[in-house]
Amino acid sequence: LKNNKFMKVLITGGCGFLGANLASFFLKNNHEVFLIDALFRDGSNDNLKWLKEKYLKSDLKFSKIDISNFKDVKTFFREYAPFDYICHVAGQVTMTKSLSDPRSDLETNVIGTFNILESMREFSPEALLAFSSTNKVYGDLKWLEIVEKGKRYILEGFVKGLDEQLPLDFSTPYGCSKGAADQYVRDWARVFNLKTVVFRHSSIYGGRQYATYDQGWIGWFCKKVIEQKQSCVNGMNKNEFTISGTGKQVRDVLYADDLVNLYFSAYLNKEKMNGEIFNIGGGYDNSLSILELIDILKEKLNFEDVLYKNIARRESDQDYFIASIEKAKKLLNWVPKIDKNKGIDKMIDWTLNLKKKI
Repeated sequence: LKNNKFMKVLITGGCGFLGANLASFFLKNNHEVFLIDALFRDGSNDNLKWLKEKYLKSDLKFSKIDISNFKDVKTFFREYAPFDYICHVAGQVTMTKSLSDPRSDLETNVIGTFNILESMREFSPEALLAFSSTNKVYGDLKWLEIVEKGKRYILEGFVKGLDEQLPLDFSTPYGCSKGAADQYVRDWARVFNLKTVVFRHSSIYGGRQYATYDQGWIGWFCKKVIEQKQSCVNGMNKNEFTISGTGKQVRDVLYADDLVNLYFSAYLNKEKMNGEIFNIGGGYDNSLSILELIDILKEKLNFEDVLYKNIARRESDQDYFIASIEKAKKLLNWVPKIDKNKGIDKMIDWTLNLKKKI
């Protein structure tokens, strides 16, 4: 293979949480990696610096590009394509921002994805494109009969979780933009015979994630509980944090390393990826409610005096989503290997190290 490289990989949003983890994996395994990122998000500059320092002698090329700018995207592809694998993980990722600025949300998620697809079609038609979608394409799932228990909501009759046969029901600008992009990626496989795969993610967490109030809830609550404990140790008043809704909302959580293995498994099974769609998460055994996470953090951090208050439920929030990962197991031979207990330990370590740098 050229220059002893196994693969030529493009990662859009390559300096974000998922993008940086993907980049690290491919660089570590001696692949040639191209990153494009607009560097809008908190932590993206730090992730780029980390990648450059960690893989100083590797084939890493970075271009600062906003994917909503078709001219810039096309120029980039004309210069560097063809690629073997395109991991399209760039996007506007928060529901709250989509509500405050729906046009920007559309331009990034819909137009940006269209620009990547069309550039791929012209300059890299033999590549596989994997798209990072979301379970929000299914809407708020209010039609499901969800039962409220002490610390979590329960959905009876779906032992293995919710599969890809759920009806689409785009809700909020974020759900609409990701859903539209999701369907473009699927349809470009059918209409133009491209190799594509769509991953509808549940909750992802792990190192290189700079969690915020509206994105990355595992990391966010790790940060808030750690801050409260440190305030107590230092004799300061604790600042209570907020939980939207009851805190009984349930997600199946997936650690970043397992997600990276999923993307690599998709490439190894490239010939089967003809517009395939997968619901992806940690599965039932790795499901958590917010209240259950708080209890786990109390124990792991040896800090019982956590202070929070409940506020109004977020617009179009899902009370319950656990992905059925049976299709991914079958077609990709993929299963999560890092359980929620070990993953939360790792997230605590990452959060503590982050706070030391501030």
